[in-house]
Amino acid sequence: MPQAAAPAAAFSTCDFCDLHTQEQGGPFRVLPPGLQSFGGRTAFFGQVSTVQCFEDNSLVKAALDTPGAGRVLVVDGAGSLRRALVGGNVAAAAARNGWAGVVVHGCVRDAAELAAAGVGIRALGLVPMPTVKRGEGQRDVPVAVLGVWIHPGDWLYADQDGVVVNDTPLHAG
Repeated sequence: MPQAAAPAAAFSTCDFCDLHTQEQGGPFRVLPPGLQSFGGRTAFFGQVSTVQCFEDNSLVKAALDTPGAGRVLVVDGAGSLRRALVGGNVAAAAARNGWAGVVVHGCVRDAAELAAAGVGIRALGLVPMPTVKRGEGQRDVPVAVLGVWIHPGDWLYADQDGVVVNDTPLHAG
């Protein structure tokens, strides 16, 4: 049965950075600027699951059609700006299935539908072109987003100030 994502707990990526100033580049990583917020939640966090794909969202859709249990799907779309890896229907499925968020190193589409979805969404930008469906890609492998490596099982936190990743949870909540 699909689960609703747990409400986002209060946290601050700035506070995390203040606490981990000397640790940057190790277990604690900060994504550089470049991701924009498109989802109905501006702040979200969860344990990471990953998809690596290129202009084919078959595995993205398959992942988000499963129970999310408050996790965050990180999609390495190789930074492609030609095709959208997440659209309104996929975002609605993510929210319905209890995913906390989706981070896309690539583009999304259906801006109004994304904003109405009860899930956090970060991506490089918007493009109206859908993907092709070839069933290609990989699930739960290390991925790079804006030059930062993210591994399945890491914890990702996103708010208005940015996105941080750590190999263990940064707060109880």
